[in-house]
Amino acid sequence: MDISVVVPLYNEDESLPELVAWVDKVMGENNFSYEIILVDDGSTDQSWSVIMQLKETYNAIKGIKFRRNYGKSAALNVAFEVTQGDVVITMDADLQDSPDEIPELYRRVKEEGFDIISGWKKKRYDPITKTIPTKLFNAATRKMSGIQLNDFNCGLKAYRGEVVKTIEVYGEMHRYIPVIAKWAGFSKIGEQVVEHRARKYGTTKFGFSRFINGFLDLLSIFFVGKFGKRPMHFFGSLGVLSFFIGIIMTFWMIGVKLYHIAVHTPYKREITDQPMFYIALVAIIVGSQMFLAGFIAELVGRNAPERNQYLIEKEIV
Repeated sequence: MDISVVVPLYNEDESLPELVAWVDKVMGENNFSYEIILVDDGSTDQSWSVIMQLKETYNAIKGIKFRRNYGKSAALNVAFEVTQGDVVITMDADLQDSPDEIPELYRRVKEEGFDIISGWKKKRYDPITKTIPTKLFNAATRKMSGIQLNDFNCGLKAYRGEVVKTIEVYGEMHRYIPVIAKWAGFSKIGEQVVEHRARKYGTTKFGFSRFINGFLDLLSIFFVGKFGKRPMHFFGSLGVLSFFIGIIMTFWMIGVKLYHIAVHTPYKREITDQPMFYIALVAIIVGSQMFLAGFIAELVGRNAPERNQYLIEKEIV
């Protein structure tokens, strides 16, 4: 099969018939073999009824329905498990992503050898309350990940089939699929300017809390990707540094006091009366705790079943 189109949705019953008809038209014009996987993320409207009606008209449709709203990441992860296409296209159900972009996305993955092509909505029709947080989010993600994409959160993306079968998307990590893929060894990531259309039906699901959660998820991905298999390198290094800073400050205070005793000069304050004493004490305690945290994390990781799971691209036996 050429293409799997994955569409996560929540309360989008009005847009689904138009979206499916548009995708079917594009696929027919380009002679693609395809499937459309619609994931109903616990909608409270008639989305699932619409999906069942569309299935009677379009054999390519597959439907998955959650009992409640789990989020876009869960919807994508479940859909990725059942995709069969050589190239997987993800897009939103609100008609703001144009299916006309699919042929070029497919061509770049198949002919140019990209692992991921991420859409870039260069001209957006979103309100300023959404565009400004998005710009800040993209800048922070570029800085921390080293991936030079302008629009990480664009729902319109194309993946080589192997990519979606390898990565796991959870929480609200759908924003960082290129980052997750890079940590998994899929480093050929490109970008393509795509059309962004004004919302035709319904209302946006974006909230400011998603921006905060997205930043926290970025920190989580960065840490797990860099230190997931060697936590002692992170906690141990910081712990040892903090511990030795505290020890040096302690010996400095003791040395100063001994010097004053040796030269018979009055020592103005006792060691325990100095702010430096408490700073040194805190540094030693924090350093010891961080070192122990790294040690415990290493013990947990040593017993994890995936401790020696690595991604092998090719093998000669």
